[in-house]
Amino acid sequence: MNDIHQHLHTLDFVIVLAYLLILIGIGYWVSFVKHKNREENLFLAGRSLGWMSIGFTMWGTNVGPSMLIASASIGYTTGIVAGNFAWYAFPFIFLLAVVFAPRYLQANVLTLPEYMGKRFGPATRSMLAWYSLVTILISWLALTLYSGGILVSQMLNFPLWLSVLLLVAIAAFFAVSGGLKAVAYTNVFQMLLLIVVSFILAAVAVWKVGGLTALYEETPAHYWNLLRPMDDANYPWLAIALGYPVMGIWFWCTDQSMVQSVLGAKDLRNGQLGANFTGWLKILDVALFIIPGIACYVLFPQLSNPDQAYMTLVTQLFPAGMTGLVMAVLIAALVSTIDGALNSLSTVFTMDIYVKHFKPAATQREIVRIGRIVAIAGAGIAVLFALAIGSIEGLNLFDVFQAILGFIAPPMSVVFLLGVLWKRTTARAVNIILTAGTLFSLGTGVLYLWVLPASAYPWPHFLLLSFYIFVVLLVAAIMISLLDKRSNHSAEPIKIQALPSRKVLMAWMALIVVMVGMYVFFNGHGD
Repeated sequence: MNDIHQHLHTLDFVIVLAYLLILIGIGYWVSFVKHKNREENLFLAGRSLGWMSIGFTMWGTNVGPSMLIASASIGYTTGIVAGNFAWYAFPFIFLLAVVFAPRYLQANVLTLPEYMGKRFGPATRSMLAWYSLVTILISWLALTLYSGGILVSQMLNFPLWLSVLLLVAIAAFFAVSGGLKAVAYTNVFQMLLLIVVSFILAAVAVWKVGGLTALYEETPAHYWNLLRPMDDANYPWLAIALGYPVMGIWFWCTDQSMVQSVLGAKDLRNGQLGANFTGWLKILDVALFIIPGIACYVLFPQLSNPDQAYMTLVTQLFPAGMTGLVMAVLIAALVSTIDGALNSLSTVFTMDIYVKHFKPAATQREIVRIGRIVAIAGAGIAVLFALAIGSIEGLNLFDVFQAILGFIAPPMSVVFLLGVLWKRTTARAVNIILTAGTLFSLGTGVLYLWVLPASAYPWPHFLLLSFYIFVVLLVAAIMISLLDKRSNHSAEPIKIQALPSRKVLMAWMALIVVMVGMYVFFNGHGD
């Protein structure tokens, strides 16, 4: 927002600085005081994470600019429909907890490429490792740094390059010095603060409107429907129903950045409860990020740029000092996503490429040193990517995020679904999908976003495109596996040895009941 900086006071900047110092202090304490054996904590926190740290870490990694800024923007223009990208996640988080996590933990792996390598061999592991690296660099680091850099530049009146460097420097500190343990500890602090501040903003905004009833009456009725008709230009229900599962399986079940904290669980029960806690936290996304956008639509209906909705509320409704606290929380969310991604980047490269192919006999100290070098190098590359993303500037930030995820997801969703659940899957099928299938999926995305943009050509919705690509690749993988007569020496999928505990099942049943109720409540509103 062009005039955001003009609304800030010295007190706001003091609070931001104090917050950053506290954040660094927590990271230092965890890394150098509380845990002397930092080497074992760098990647999987010494497999010591409890369910609460896991839940906050997963949610914190997920909550980035797309939630804080873009979700408010979507709320401003379309209402609650974008809540599907938060609430529709719970079936796939459940899938992670009861189907994927038991197999990952039973296999005793550090990374997901390592898991698939045990199933299909070293070639598959290498392909997945490089795929994961590219995915992390683009979808997690570059996009987050770019959108976060824009936000920070607006708040602090810094040039974009300096804002990006500031974010990556803070995040790299945690990824390099403390690893996942520091990320997990600071995420608990950051997310609690995020909940409090965002709740206050939403409450004040709704109060300014005149309450929830007034908010409902002052907005179009369709703003309160999660499911939109098929002719809806932005989010037809079929596109969400078919397309989001492709993204959901990849994002929540197979992406290293999201699954990393579950791999660091002290035991399966904590991993499953941590995933469940993430599902409960996702319920908050609508109230914390979308409702403020809807309130802004009522309070400031002539807003020229909907992307300014969140910060417009902050600068107009909060006094000096409180605005600074919000700024600190926003920076925290950005740092949370970036440091989690840097940690995942270093883990995948170090364990699946360096140790596997270059120095199998590397000592723990050498592994940690390489991991830190990779984190720093990855941060530098991501900065360059972030500064180059200007070519897609002007597109809706929320849809850019979702579209990119939609074109990245199909190959990974197919490979992991078949690799984990179908014993007839062959290494040849998996490797073809990871190479030719990835080129097909990403190539379609390049055409859709840049070469033949959907604004000028009659493309299907990007979520439907993602589903169509998924089906094509799934059928191709099944046919290749059935026709493959070669012995590929693949191991059979790991079978679950124990069912979820009663406490785990009850926690998930409660979440399912609540989510079904939410979908019933937020539908059926007329125009």
